[in-house]
Amino acid sequence: MQPVSEAQGRFVWYELMTTDIPAAVSFYTKVIGWEMNAWPTPDGQPPYQMWKVPGKAEVGGVFSLPEEACKMGAPPAWLGNICVADLDGTLAKLQALGGQVHRPAFEVPDVGRVAIVADPTGATFALYQPSGQAPGHGETSSPGEFSWSELYSLDLDKAWAFYQALLGWQDRGSMDMGPMGKYQMFSASGGENANGGMMKSPPEMPVSAWGFYTTVANLHGAIERAVGLGATLVNGPMDVPGGDEVATLQDPQGAFFSLHSRKE
Repeated sequence: MQPVSEAQGRFVWYELMTTDIPAAVSFYTKVIGWEMNAWPTPDGQPPYQMWKVPGKAEVGGVFSLPEEACKMGAPPAWLGNICVADLDGTLAKLQALGGQVHRPAFEVPDVGRVAIVADPTGATFALYQPSGQAPGHGETSSPGEFSWSELYSLDLDKAWAFYQALLGWQDRGSMDMGPMGKYQMFSASGGENANGGMMKSPPEMPVSAWGFYTTVANLHGAIERAVGLGATLVNGPMDVPGGDEVATLQDPQGAFFSLHSRKE
């Protein structure tokens, strides 16, 4: 846990929206090594299942893909929650900057207030105002914790300007990726090191979407477990600057996720 002032503007909670919760829980606990904790819900609803790093805190949760999303053909996906100190003020600013509110602010007892939104290019994320301290960790992630947030955007310049204005993200340099264009890195909440990046969506991906990297101790072992359990390897494993390795996969229900292993 961390003070909201330190977490402001950072992704702090990660939720999987899926069509088969038991299957997803079985898959990710075996691939990443998460444990599960249950948060009781009112009115006799099934408890909210949370991903927990063994010996540490919860990092996110899993819930059923909303029925209206299923009807619209939306696939299972991960949803990142960004910490803000003033949800109402941030929502007003988001709309003034061209963002959309998909689900207005709602209260989660003993947790805080949340709203589901999208940036002007269509990428969905959540804004979360904690009632106490914020979940999440410092700049360095341990196995089981999320290490990097990555945006594929239909309009990179518009998206970058939006997040800078809305959340105060800082420019941490960019890389020229040739035909794929620029890769823009950023840091949130005053961090000195980049904790995310964004790039233009490739032609085969005609949408804007966020993706998230989870740290694992052994990338190749995690990939082998995932593929053996029905996942598809989409990209990698590949080296990234600094000597770390990453890979992107698609889980058996269709959600994309990425794994990250640090250089020894």
